[in-house]
Amino acid sequence: MGLLMVGAVFGTHILPPWSTGWMLSGMLGPDPVQYWLGWTFFREAAWSFPPGLNPGFGLELSSSVFYADAIPLLAFVFKALRDVVTIEQYWGLWLFACGALQGGLAFALLGRVTPALWPRLAGAAIFLLQPMLLTRMGGHFALSAQFLILAGLWCCLKPGGWWRWAVLVAATSLIHSYILPMVLALWLADALARRQRNPLEWALVPGVGVLGLWAAGFFALNAGHDGQGARFGEMQMDLLAPFTPGFWGAFLPDLPGPGHPEVGGSYLGLGALALLGLGGMLLAARPGLRRAAAAGLKRQGWLVAALLAMLLVAVSHRLSVGGHILTWLPLPDAAVRLASALRASERFFWPLGYAALLGGVWVLVQGLGPRRAGLVLSALVLLQVLDLRPGFDRLAGYFPPTAQHVALRLAEPFWTEAARRYGRVRLVTAGNQARGWEEVAVYAASRGLETDAVYLARIDAGRVGALNADVARRLIQGRPEPGTLYVLTDAGALSRALAGMDPVRDVLARHDGYWVLAPGWWARGGLASRAASGANLAPTPPE
Repeated sequence: MGLLMVGAVFGTHILPPWSTGWMLSGMLGPDPVQYWLGWTFFREAAWSFPPGLNPGFGLELSSSVFYADAIPLLAFVFKALRDVVTIEQYWGLWLFACGALQGGLAFALLGRVTPALWPRLAGAAIFLLQPMLLTRMGGHFALSAQFLILAGLWCCLKPGGWWRWAVLVAATSLIHSYILPMVLALWLADALARRQRNPLEWALVPGVGVLGLWAAGFFALNAGHDGQGARFGEMQMDLLAPFTPGFWGAFLPDLPGPGHPEVGGSYLGLGALALLGLGGMLLAARPGLRRAAAAGLKRQGWLVAALLAMLLVAVSHRLSVGGHILTWLPLPDAAVRLASALRASERFFWPLGYAALLGGVWVLVQGLGPRRAGLVLSALVLLQVLDLRPGFDRLAGYFPPTAQHVALRLAEPFWTEAARRYGRVRLVTAGNQARGWEEVAVYAASRGLETDAVYLARIDAGRVGALNADVARRLIQGRPEPGTLYVLTDAGALSRALAGMDPVRDVLARHDGYWVLAPGWWARGGLASRAASGANLAPTPPE
């Protein structure tokens, strides 16, 4: 069911590892471009220590494949195979795998509340048809690994060896750091419920998580974790979020919200909401069922506490109800800065959302019996599909069939010649998602050049400032770095390059809409290279 869902919503054209056009076409926004760039530079780099370092993507601003959100677990595997096979992109395979694992683990998890096949299949479909999953598949590919949360819930409900937690935590640390604290919170709840006193488990389970982060390059960045673009509490969960369809719902009205980009991503869908509503009605009508549910929650007290704690993180210290925000828990600025590493805190609703769906299926099976519960759940799956049609249509627009490869936007002959003469290309002025970053970075990756044109999940602002100051001094003093091409994106950079260039040696020209300083161009190619620089050669820029 998971494979069929991903294929139906996103199409099979995303599967071939040699097909990159759907990622680089611009339809999905900048994030997939970032993933492809991070992987492409990482694939070509020499192995390092730790193995996740990615020096070619960013130069002085570089960190690791971890901060390119390129799923280090897969990046390590496919880099190890690079001498055998060239994988240009693995995100299509990843999305299909996430669908399959979400369906399979939902089916396994539902097996903890009923052995009946029909309710498990229909319930797994509702777990698959979740906006909190599908929204991430529409661009935040690593966060599509919500099967890790289902695996954590399954481990909590099925007694077994703690080694399963070690494997799960290690894998999660090599996939995405947002999901890691969720899985660790579920492990902690399970360990406390088991009254676990084995010091090996308490050391090893979090230890393999830290080791995974180290290997992926998490610790390559010493600064910049404090929520660049949004502080903790600025992308929080509104209390009406599960009922707010955003662009997803066909039937329910959109409710006011806090207005940040996460709004709509916690909508459960009308079928899932109806499941919870029916479950509530059955609990209200049947005292025996209500007592059994209360006893079950009591047995899982630590798990309930962990889920509620994560809900508090999602809500944050700035309570939002219908878009009306109240700071109900004043936090010192130091605490806000620390918590801002989890800037999009609304995502911490996911474990509770899935646990609520699991509880709803249990109530229906207990209250109606497996056969009738299966029939009702099947009707709710149909309602869920009909309700989510607007969201499906929107996602289909993000993933239209495209050519296997898209042409470079920097396509004039000058760029081809420049790639033969220079080993790196700098963006002036540099920064995270600075103007022109995508065109320059894709050009550099495609031509085998290093670059400081980057988009990273986190970046050290101190490094950015130091780099820009050094480049500015070099340009105005006429001391460009050997083997470096400069793409100038603002008036200040252009004026400094003009002041420091040597017209006998250097070229300052405009190509594909960008001013470019090519130091030593004449010395590198002689007079014959004038033809490659083209008619855009200009000794001075226009006003």
